[in-house]
Amino acid sequence: MRKSRFIEAQTIGMIEEQEAGLSTAELCRKHGLIPATFFKLKAKSGAMDLSDAKRLKPLEGENAKLERLVADVNARPGPFAKGAGQPCGG
Repeated sequence: MRKSRFIEAQTIGMIEEQEAGLSTAELCRKHGLIPATFFKLKAKSGAMDLSDAKRLKPLEGENAKLERLVADVNARPGPFAKGAGQPCGG
């Protein structure tokens, strides 16, 4: 997955500039992006402030680790494998 050019703090700063009265066209020209990209970034992190964004980063990392752990456990054969514990024979 491609990383964004802008970190969360920059995105939040751009949103605050726009809310302060700078037009979207001028903001996009200033930061070198198209309005569609700006609105996509705004939709992703529009309701956050800087402290929320700082808390979100470690939580996303922890979530990714837990997802990998669950995937590893589900990939191993063992007592929780599909079909385990069912009687043999017919």
